[in-house]
Amino acid sequence: MTQTAIPFLLMRGGTSRGPYINRADLPEDLDTLAEVLIAMIGSGHALNIDGIGGGAAVTTKVAMLSHSDDPWADVDYFFAQVSVEDGLVDFKPTCGNILSGVGPAAIEMGLVPAQEGETSINIRAVNTEAKVTALVQTPDKQVSYAGDAAIDGVPGTAAPVALQFMETVGGATGAFLPTGNLVDEVDGIPVTCMDVAMPMVIARAGSFGLTGYESAAELDENTAFFARMEAVRIKAGALMGLGDVSSSVVPKFGLVAAPRDGGTVAARYFMPWKTHPTMAVTGAQCLASCVLAPGTVADIAIPNEVPARIVLEHASGQIEVLVDYAASATGFVINSAGLVRTARKLAAGEVFVPQSVWGGN
Repeated sequence: MTQTAIPFLLMRGGTSRGPYINRADLPEDLDTLAEVLIAMIGSGHALNIDGIGGGAAVTTKVAMLSHSDDPWADVDYFFAQVSVEDGLVDFKPTCGNILSGVGPAAIEMGLVPAQEGETSINIRAVNTEAKVTALVQTPDKQVSYAGDAAIDGVPGTAAPVALQFMETVGGATGAFLPTGNLVDEVDGIPVTCMDVAMPMVIARAGSFGLTGYESAAELDENTAFFARMEAVRIKAGALMGLGDVSSSVVPKFGLVAAPRDGGTVAARYFMPWKTHPTMAVTGAQCLASCVLAPGTVADIAIPNEVPARIVLEHASGQIEVLVDYAASATGFVINSAGLVRTARKLAAGEVFVPQSVWGGN
């Protein structure tokens, strides 16, 4: 045998796609694991032609699942973002879209038993220590992928997966506002640096001479904007205590503008070197929190209700986040955030990597 076989599920989770793998079937050592994932995805080629990636950052993600030793959690979810072309793996962030498929995948893998009707699964996102409860549709104790739930950026409808995110504040930096400020000025651009579900640098689109309504393709073609944004992101990352982020996908970058299609705010999200075609689930929580916190760059239209329904207008439609929060004279606290996504099992079997990369357990 010149190749090592690794059992996997290929699943769409939200608006992302990738392999879901039992952590026990992968090397423990992170350096070796990174090499395995690079080979598996085919990173290093724009089309990932020698792997199962899809040539875009939303299709080069990997979910690794295992039984949890956390008394609260049923399953641990370890995430990896594999670069499309650079042969890099980032274990720092998590991904909420891929997390949409963790509940179904955990049942499919036999890590969690299905209940009749619906199955509630407690998930620990080990990259950030966030806690998430997923409600999966399981009629006859089988995962159902058919349903009437629709999410912008995915064709058709599917069974809903309801997600409730808890303990998402400061997962990467230890603070809601890592710089201690509601607004910092970096290279002449006012930004809010915030860590809720995903560390982000958030600015108003107008600060870059943009409307905030540009398509993903229009933004990707604007190389001058990306160069300026990246310079701001790198400097802001240092201010957030994240060190040199020039080769890391965190912090992510977001732009906000006044809504134009009935939402709460218009938003664009960057991964960070390309525009997200829709919106990251983690990024949506951070952007919604930025909208709710008075005095930030996204303090455009603050709802008064609790929980607050925040609708983000993204490049392919809208995403809704229901945020339970508390605001007072002494501070601002995010309790939890809820979203509805969908997932679908696409394939199951074995994916192969050269034995020269890893010989197996």
